[in-house]
Amino acid sequence: MNFPVLMSNALWPLALIQAIALLAVAPLFAGFSRVMRARMHNRQGPGVLQEYRDMAKLLKRQSVAPAASGAAFRSMPYLLTGGLLVIATALPMVTLASPMGAAGDLITVIYLFAVVRFVFAIAGLDTGSPFTGIGASREAVLGVLVEPILLLGLWVAALVAGSTSLGAIADCVRHWPVSSSLTLILAGLACAFATYIEMGKLPFDMAEAEQELQEGPLTEYSGAALGVLKMGISLKQLVVLQLFLGLFFPFGLAQHITPLNLLIAVVLCLLKLLIAVFLVALVENSVARLRFLKTSRTTWAGFGLAFLALVSWLVAG
Repeated sequence: MNFPVLMSNALWPLALIQAIALLAVAPLFAGFSRVMRARMHNRQGPGVLQEYRDMAKLLKRQSVAPAASGAAFRSMPYLLTGGLLVIATALPMVTLASPMGAAGDLITVIYLFAVVRFVFAIAGLDTGSPFTGIGASREAVLGVLVEPILLLGLWVAALVAGSTSLGAIADCVRHWPVSSSLTLILAGLACAFATYIEMGKLPFDMAEAEQELQEGPLTEYSGAALGVLKMGISLKQLVVLQLFLGLFFPFGLAQHITPLNLLIAVVLCLLKLLIAVFLVALVENSVARLRFLKTSRTTWAGFGLAFLALVSWLVAG
């Protein structure tokens, strides 16, 4: 396999730029999703820039914290957003190799996602509020149900590539080994299923009542802290989606760093994200809300796909 070896030091600026770029455009894609939802419901709805207006308004306001809250509650918005920015620096977004070089490893990314979920859940328990505690417990349960699907699907892709490097996995999928076609298709479907759930969409979350399921820990936040947290949640949706697209749809990623290659890669990256957000919005607005207690019955389908991918790899090997 002809995988291009790129100097990680030379790509540090690119890693920072792509993380900041994802943070900057995340509210735009969230606004695009809201506009699509409104149009499909025959409503006018807010504009695509409404998310920016909401966050700007919140950042100007004072944050108020519950008396029983501690350091976990107060630091969570910044830890969540910071952790997602670190993940964003490692994604194969415009280059086939991870801009972080050896640090762009699948195991590192999975651990960072686990840390992000942990700080999000623990903040709900730190408030002393029973409602946020319920939201935190549901977030933890959803993580137990979804993360094994994503982990197993990505691990099977890493087994096919023979490496846990994000760049190596993307390069393997880009050359598409015919002998592993079934394995990669099953792993991709499993990861797509887990990515959809991680983005917090129906039927696993409710667009107009987020506090009922995943975002219960947000109830006690206000002001600037809530603005940072909403920015982080929008970023998480885009980071999870880009991780899936970068590994299973790596076509158009630049193998060599030239201005023209980077420009083409940026345009294709934005186009893929836009199409993916459009498809996610279509699915989200075509299904009914699912009771949380029945979520585990649905997630078993995704785990079954990931397990079949592993079995197909073992049989092919």
